[in-house]
Amino acid sequence: MFENLEEIEQRFRDLEQNLSAPEVVRDRALYTRYMREHGDLAPIVEAFRQYRQATEELAESRALLSDRDPEIKELARREIDAVTDRIDCLETELKQLLVPKDPNDDKNVFLEIRAGTGGEEAALFAGDLFRMYYRYGETRRWKFETISQHFTDGGGFKEVIVLIKGKGAYSRLKYESGTHRVQRVPVTETQGRIHTSAVTVAILPEVEDVEVHVDPTDLKIDVFRSSGPGGQSVNTTDSAVRITHLPTGLVVICQDEKSQHKNKAKALKVLMARLYDLELQQQQDDISEKRKSQVGSGDRSERIRTYNFPQGRMTDHRIGLTLYRLESILAGDIDEIIDALSTHYQAQALKNVEPKQHQNA
Repeated sequence: MFENLEEIEQRFRDLEQNLSAPEVVRDRALYTRYMREHGDLAPIVEAFRQYRQATEELAESRALLSDRDPEIKELARREIDAVTDRIDCLETELKQLLVPKDPNDDKNVFLEIRAGTGGEEAALFAGDLFRMYYRYGETRRWKFETISQHFTDGGGFKEVIVLIKGKGAYSRLKYESGTHRVQRVPVTETQGRIHTSAVTVAILPEVEDVEVHVDPTDLKIDVFRSSGPGGQSVNTTDSAVRITHLPTGLVVICQDEKSQHKNKAKALKVLMARLYDLELQQQQDDISEKRKSQVGSGDRSERIRTYNFPQGRMTDHRIGLTLYRLESILAGDIDEIIDALSTHYQAQALKNVEPKQHQNA
């Protein structure tokens, strides 16, 4: 049915043998890696074996259609219908299992929110979005660690970067990257006119040093005094750190810690995440070139969502989802949106796993 299922089953059998080998048992790292791979392949192999058995039963039942006994023929027809339904279900299950798992799904994430066009109103909405994700994270018992935050005089965010630690953080938030547009009447608007502002959100998986190589000679590191809203100095020592990655021009500033060393460590973690994300974006661009039918490029500059306050409406433009419960969404009730996006992109991925027809089995 699927070209590589026989190879997957053979690899599964090899792993079963390897896991009982003394040299593998003694090597804890290798044993753990084999156990993880074995666990990942187990549901695929189980479904494939059930599928293979069902196709054999289908062939046997079809053979009975040539029997002279009418009762046996009728029994064979009923069995063919039942087995065909089971094969259809197993095909669907196998397609879902064969969709490559995103290797970043289990990782922690950096959430970056920046005010875009719209001045203070955009900065205030950046704060609204940050609170939305924070409240959502609370329901899932995620932990938030502030990396960097820059306030405006009006109490909004020019920029906020946090590290979110918790199960499923990346898998749940990875589709939030993009431009979020807000339409509402600002508090300072005297004539009641609706203003449109924009905020950008970036979701970056946390990466280990081994996943991204950064040459120290490619880094320019500057230290300076931390500043608060309006630019006033809030620190008497040069503890703030600015790291520039010269080949790409990426710049990370961290000044929330009183220790220069802690700020540098945090800034390096953010830089590595951005470099890793840059590499992922390039890979996705290559894939998009080959898949013209793919809906949406996933580009961070793409407008993905609109929050319309006068209508109490949220619209996700990628999947055409509109909900009229803006207040609860901004209070962190966003599972419905995330589930819909996950289902949509899962369906897109399934289109690339094409089964052969079982009618000729």
